[in-house]
Amino acid sequence: MYSKAIVCRPGRNFAGGITTSNLGKPDFEKALGQHAAYCDALERCGVELIILEADERYPDGCFVEDTAVINSKVAVISHPGAATRLGEEVEIARVLSKYRKLERIEFPGTLEGGDILRAENHYYIGLSGRTNREGADQLAAILSEQGFTSSEIKVEAGLHLKSDIAYLGKGNFISTPVYAGMVHMANTVILEKDESYSANCLLVNDFILIPKGFPKSKAKIAELGYNIIELEMSEFRKMDGGLTCLSLLF
Repeated sequence: MYSKAIVCRPGRNFAGGITTSNLGKPDFEKALGQHAAYCDALERCGVELIILEADERYPDGCFVEDTAVINSKVAVISHPGAATRLGEEVEIARVLSKYRKLERIEFPGTLEGGDILRAENHYYIGLSGRTNREGADQLAAILSEQGFTSSEIKVEAGLHLKSDIAYLGKGNFISTPVYAGMVHMANTVILEKDESYSANCLLVNDFILIPKGFPKSKAKIAELGYNIIELEMSEFRKMDGGLTCLSLLF
């Protein structure tokens, strides 16, 4: 069970962040409203928020997931693979030092949390344009020391591994067809192409947070017996962001 979450409000220069979506420029006021609703949903899930104010040096700073990998034993501070995001991890490390022992990914290793998918005590580490093999190997070694297993997987599409697959708990995954073979098919909800964005959903205690506007995905998750909270994510989608990106849960 998660008890806390770090979130960071979007800055006024949010639209200046990195994106490949070609969905247009995000509306800052809408983004603030969607972020506030996201925070409300986390609190509904029983999580205490640690809210950081925007740092205008980092337009992508609201996507805090990429700065660390956290479990009950350790917080691993990342080394972002995008040069413009280097430095975001400093404030996150300061905050997390109050709650966890810290380890760090050291250059030439690069690693972003969006490439790290945990399923119980196993971690899937995505090798992507943001997470290289040196970073993956460093994380695997740290996790092994703490009693966790891991495996590496090539990110074939999307920005991060978790752009296309999520763990829903109870042995269930949700995925685009890209990663259908990564886990046992019987335990994986495979999404149709027009709803691929909804693969990035978030398990928070007794709830699954899903992006609004994907009825087929919602129905499939509901069939598995989960409590669902739908959230509008249009402005964050324009910046290649999703539900997992906006918080660090621990």
